[in-house]
Amino acid sequence: MKGADVIVIGGGLVGAAIAWGTARQGLGTLLLDEGDTALRASRGNFGLVWVQGKGLGCPEYAQWSLRSADRWADFAGDLMGETGIDVGHERPGGVLLNMSEDEEQANTTLLEQIRREAGNKPYEYEMMDHAQLRDLLPGIGADVVSGSYSPYDGHANPLYLLRALHTGFKAQGGRYLPGHRVESISSDGAGVTVSAAGTTFSAPKVVIAAGLATQALAAQVGLSVPMTPLHGQIIVTERTGSRLPMPTNLVRQTREGVMMLGYTVDDFGYDTATRPDRARNVALGALKAFPYLRDLRVVRSWAALRIMTADGFPIYDASDSHPGVYVATCHSGVTLAAVHALDVARWVAGEEAPADLERFSTRRFDVQEVA
Repeated sequence: MKGADVIVIGGGLVGAAIAWGTARQGLGTLLLDEGDTALRASRGNFGLVWVQGKGLGCPEYAQWSLRSADRWADFAGDLMGETGIDVGHERPGGVLLNMSEDEEQANTTLLEQIRREAGNKPYEYEMMDHAQLRDLLPGIGADVVSGSYSPYDGHANPLYLLRALHTGFKAQGGRYLPGHRVESISSDGAGVTVSAAGTTFSAPKVVIAAGLATQALAAQVGLSVPMTPLHGQIIVTERTGSRLPMPTNLVRQTREGVMMLGYTVDDFGYDTATRPDRARNVALGALKAFPYLRDLRVVRSWAALRIMTADGFPIYDASDSHPGVYVATCHSGVTLAAVHALDVARWVAGEEAPADLERFSTRRFDVQEVA
């Protein structure tokens, strides 16, 4: 039996951020990871640090996303200082493009409702017509009707982020064990026991942050975590000169100069295969938005599975039947990485839960079932 202060299950963006955070709290942290055979959501991540459009029906989620976006610059700076890895974070604002009048109406209704639900809390955006967008985004296509600009939004490189979190975690004394897919979790009142790859590990606290494997593991400790896989496909072009000053929902330009085109949202179960029809739709949408992309060659395209909870909002909870076991899962692993590393990690370490965290507990699904 091998012990630690905290065991984090899952080495993706959510688990790695929490593990990095608990290790920085001085807790001996063990990170158990399935490894590169896992259904990594970070592989299909578009890399947005995004607030705009999030939180309809749940103003706490809008503010949770904004809280994380506001802390991202310091978070990225800490990672850079510890590891020397630049995760490519920029916050120039972002634009949600409307490609039709129907989209404009739908997005205006959405954003106005979120703003109303925010009450006296901040939620800024500005709907811009085509002429205004042409000044903001040179080269925009004639098919773009309008777009909403928000100063809250930005982007980062999710693969560099994952690398930096793992590098920083190890530098803080954390232990990382790939090839350790967790099969079972149990507790006897004195601690929590985790079995993985024929080895038993123990700790006073365990965090389940295993992506799409979270649902089954959480069920072992009495927590209902309903989720489904979302198939997402992305196209990447060759590098080019600086053309796009800020990210949009259809295209973003990375610091390295490539254009990322995406992303799709489909329910194909656990199938991770790329689909030519989806790639065609992604390319056509991007070309309508920015016709100059036709001059660039495509160098990569891939698909991966992302996470969607039953209501689209994050889930954070602690087990009543298995004291010391926590669960953390969400769709927006990049956007929320800062609060996972800086707030959720402190909660796991024993500090008071962040404000509004109760809104994201699994008990909300029990209420829906009763209704």
